[in-house]
Amino acid sequence: MHITQRGVNRAAIFVDDDDRQHYLALLGVTLPRHHVALHAYVLMGNHVHLLTSAAQAGSISQALRNHGQCYVQAFNRRHGRTGTLWEGRFKSCLVDSDRYLLAVYRYIELNPVRAAMVATPEEHRWSSVHVHLGHRMDPLLTPHPVFDALGRDAADRAKAYRAWLYQPIESRELHVVREHLNQERALGDRRFQAMVEKTLNRPACVRPRGRPMKLMVDAEAV
Repeated sequence: MHITQRGVNRAAIFVDDDDRQHYLALLGVTLPRHHVALHAYVLMGNHVHLLTSAAQAGSISQALRNHGQCYVQAFNRRHGRTGTLWEGRFKSCLVDSDRYLLAVYRYIELNPVRAAMVATPEEHRWSSVHVHLGHRMDPLLTPHPVFDALGRDAADRAKAYRAWLYQPIESRELHVVREHLNQERALGDRRFQAMVEKTLNRPACVRPRGRPMKLMVDAEAV
């Protein structure tokens, strides 16, 4: 599942690196407690992206709800503030692992580049890209079987993923990932979407837009 959560009114959700460290430390506590695996992440200034999976329905929502409450309490206490920090509930998108999972990996880890924060994804410290390129270990992450299938060993997988990460990306791929996440639809082919619709009893396809939306420029709204 591809997840994003933003600060209220697009305000910062991290003031410094201590906040970022605490956010990740809380993930390391709450996700295993609910048997949720984290496959990729990036921490931006006013939002985060996570790629997760769980065997039990509802586990991810419960884990993130608990994590979010704990983080806001600690953030407010540390910075002498009160009130909400999040812009409502997180947004989520089911992902067909057979065809789209690696596209979501890449979408998440290139987020700082698209936001013009860095020139290369490795320059952004707060991202899972360093693990996937073989630069460091992180017990917070669980390799997805699709990622493991990229090579025979860690070195092969890192090499294959680097080639994928730096491959030119069509604008349509970015649009597809973004639209399915914004509308919280299932990212996959029609067969996958039909399965999701039957299981969840709700629409899984992206709705056509009724009229063009105004163009909004925001360096971190990517």
